[in-house]
Amino acid sequence: MAKLSKTTKKLDNNVIKALTIVCEGVKPELVGFEWLTHSANYANFPASLLVTCVFDNQASLTAMLDSQQDIELKKQIQQQLMKVGVLLKDVRRHVCFDTDEACLLEHGGDWNQRLSLL
Repeated sequence: MAKLSKTTKKLDNNVIKALTIVCEGVKPELVGFEWLTHSANYANFPASLLVTCVFDNQASLTAMLDSQQDIELKKQIQQQLMKVGVLLKDVRRHVCFDTDEACLLEHGGDWNQRLSLL
């Protein structure tokens, strides 16, 4: 990752804080939810922000989507980001879902490689 300016680093830290609150809050509620991460091109922020929510396997992810819990998860992400001054026009474009199972099968468990392809 390129060296970030002080302003960009502060912005990234605020995004991390907001997403950590969401992550810790939903872990006990969402079966199979494990972690989340983000990537962004800060030259085109917040349009380039992408949050990836990771579940243990496809069954857990499908169950979460079928029960429409993704709507609440996206809402929580949007609300926490808004609290740190990051406004997303359409949260659906900024949140995606994946599984450890798929990463293991398709990329040998190498999340850095997998996320670089998004």
